[in-house]
Amino acid sequence: VVESQGKLFDYVAQSFPNKSTEDFIATYMASKTRKSIDEAKAYVNTMDAEELWKYFTETEHYQLKDGKALKGFMPDWIGEFYAYYQWFYGIPSSEVITRVPLDFLKKAYFGLHDLDLELAVRKVGEE
Repeated sequence: VVESQGKLFDYVAQSFPNKSTEDFIATYMASKTRKSIDEAKAYVNTMDAEELWKYFTETEHYQLKDGKALKGFMPDWIGEFYAYYQWFYGIPSSEVITRVPLDFLKKAYFGLHDLDLELAVRKVGEE
């Protein structure tokens, strides 16, 4: 799930450079699709990034908003971070994005992304 979410966020950023990756992440983290993953529903948990993107857009009737895509490794790392944080603290994904806002994570990325993922999650969770 951790890797899958990273790949999903990266897929969206790479595939749609003129669309807002940030809006997608915020919407996705609070979605029924992500809630199904939190609840370990096998159907969505086994999907690859493209299948999950298709499922999400159809199920949630989501359309990307115009804007800029996150660049480089950042979307992949943010996806992995949020998924691991959700699992580590056992809270709903919709709460994760409230506890750790995307703007904070973008600013903290350069200081955190080289750390082991669990260490990064613990550091942020303790603040």
